[in-house]
Amino acid sequence: MNEDQIIAYLKENDIQKIKFAFADIDGVLRGKVIHHKKFIDGLQQGYGFCDVVFGWDSSDTCYDNVQLTGWHTGYPDRPCRIDLDTFRTIPWNEDIPFFLGDFKQENGEDLPACSRSLLKKIAKQCDEMGLHPEFAQEFEWFNFRETPQSVQDKGFAAMETLTPGMFGYSILRTSMEDDFYNDLFNLLMEFNVPLEGLHTETGPGVYEAALMHDHVLAAADKAVLFKTATKEIAYKHGIMATFMAKWNENLPGCSGHIHQSLWDKDQNKNLFYSADGEHNMSELHRQYLAGQLYCLPYILPMYAPTINSYKRLVEGAWAPTTVSWGVDNRTTALRVLHPSEGYTRLETRIPGADTNPYLAMAAALASGLYGIKHQLELKIPATKGNGYKDKSNGSLSSNLFDATTLMKDSALPKELFGEAFVEHFTQTRFWECRQYAKSVTDWELKRYFEII
Repeated sequence: MNEDQIIAYLKENDIQKIKFAFADIDGVLRGKVIHHKKFIDGLQQGYGFCDVVFGWDSSDTCYDNVQLTGWHTGYPDRPCRIDLDTFRTIPWNEDIPFFLGDFKQENGEDLPACSRSLLKKIAKQCDEMGLHPEFAQEFEWFNFRETPQSVQDKGFAAMETLTPGMFGYSILRTSMEDDFYNDLFNLLMEFNVPLEGLHTETGPGVYEAALMHDHVLAAADKAVLFKTATKEIAYKHGIMATFMAKWNENLPGCSGHIHQSLWDKDQNKNLFYSADGEHNMSELHRQYLAGQLYCLPYILPMYAPTINSYKRLVEGAWAPTTVSWGVDNRTTALRVLHPSEGYTRLETRIPGADTNPYLAMAAALASGLYGIKHQLELKIPATKGNGYKDKSNGSLSSNLFDATTLMKDSALPKELFGEAFVEHFTQTRFWECRQYAKSVTDWELKRYFEII
């Protein structure tokens, strides 16, 4: 609906309040509920929002190492502009109208910390090349019979998973929670975040959902909304969902794989497919893949943004550790799939469920386009067999500090995303490293408290 249609909809249905939100640098949705008059008044000029939301971490602790905002700026308001194309209603919350927004600076330029604005910029580059980016993300996550208060009271220990044992693709386990399982599928469909599939994964209380594919910006919107919507629907059933990459060292981690393909402008032809190409891969597909392989080590924090991300990226744990690709190979960083012309695609397997989808998709698309722009040749051969053992093209950084240092010191990310974004983003990742370094963990207490 356009602006006039939305205003008419509000008046005809006597709607008094509207909810809107945006993703911060960590992909956490921040937002508020506003009166319908304030919503209408702000459609042109935007809505003032304290820019501390880009000046603090996921725990609301203010950064001391970023220039965009801080005590030195006085934390002013920044205009958040609602994207009317994101209109939907929330079926589990009074069908309240909901919108997503993003930020620009007063001069009209993108706010470097706004991840949605960054993805819009990369998507525009793709459009200018005459290409349509079709993307989808899939998520694994664990469900617990807990509440935010109960896990706090337990000190995040001895938490009760929704179901016991390891039972992937189980029909029995989902039948135990029919109301929750059906609500996830049905309510997300009503929320315009349709699922392609939903099932259990191996692990106690773990589910996996594959989202329907869409244009890259809409796909990222749906991925961001999926994570928060799943948590809210879970709350309604006395369940707590987590998208941590690795909540338990003895259990598999949670992935956030990204599937992607490029089509012609009319979306009639999958440009990744060639009937005559090896593995049915077109030359464009090979260049795109070569670009992702080339850029991967330098943009890894956009795929693995937290300290915890790297606990998932370990050998033999269904997550990649090397710069590698293969055909339908789940041990490599990049997986080529060509079951048919319409479904020929590339799966980027590095991202975990803890990613900011806007940043992860921006990283995938920008690096793939880099390969096309520079007509990179796919010189790395496909890995056959165990990708964990194929270190011939290098391994991924094993921790956030090393990955962020490589990103900050390289000219390539600045070329892809702009210097202002890279400076701000890498400083926020260094902040995460500092917070972790000064903390005293349970591991340290158990190891040293009595013996040392």
